[in-house]
Amino acid sequence: MKTLFKQTLTASVLTSLLAGTAFAAPSEAPPAFIKRVADGLIGRLKADHNKLQTNPAAVKTIVRENLDPYIDSQAFTRIVMGTYATNQYSSAAQRAQFEKNFRETLIENYGSAFAKYSNQSYSIRPYKATNSKNPVVTVDFNNKGEKIPVSFQLVDKGTQWKIRNINVSGIDLGLQFRNQFAATVKRNGGNLDKAIANFQPDADAAVSQAKK
Repeated sequence: MKTLFKQTLTASVLTSLLAGTAFAAPSEAPPAFIKRVADGLIGRLKADHNKLQTNPAAVKTIVRENLDPYIDSQAFTRIVMGTYATNQYSSAAQRAQFEKNFRETLIENYGSAFAKYSNQSYSIRPYKATNSKNPVVTVDFNNKGEKIPVSFQLVDKGTQWKIRNINVSGIDLGLQFRNQFAATVKRNGGNLDKAIANFQPDADAAVSQAKK
C-alpha cells in the first residue's frame, strides 16, 4: 500500500510539473514587452544624458542592464554561427565561448549606437497576432525626422519573451552577422578557435553592405 501511495504521489507531482511547464507562457503581449524594454532603456538614456556626454563608455552599462537581459543570446548565437553551430563543426565549449564574445561585442555595438542618442522618439506599429512561435514587433525610431524601422523577432521563453533576432530597415542582422562570421572563418584559414576570438560583428557595416 505504501509503495502504491508513493507511486501515485510521484505521478501526481510529475503531472503537475509537466502541466505547469506546458502551459507556462509570457503574461505580456509582444508589443507590451517591447514597449517595456524600450521605455526602460530610453528612460535610462534620458536620465543619464549629461553623464554620457562626458563618459560615453557608461552607455555600455546601461545597455548591459536594460537590454542584454532580454536578448536570447543562445538563439542569436545559433543564427550567427549557422552551420558552425552544429556538433559536426564545433564543440559545446566553442559555442559557449562564441556566445560570450558575441554578447560582449553586441553590447559594444549597441553602446556605440545609443551613445549618440539625443532624445529621439519612437512608435510601435500596429501588431498583428499570428500563430508563429516567433512573433515580430516593429518599432519606428524617429531620428531627426528620419524614420528607422526596427523589427524585433521574439521567442517564448516560458515566463517572458526574449529577442532572438533584429531587423533594421528591412535588413536581417542575424543573417548579415552570419555572413561576417563565415568571412572571419575563411580569413583565419578555417581555424574556428581563431575565428571566434577575432570575430567582431559590425551592425553599421552589415546595414551598409546589405543596402548595396
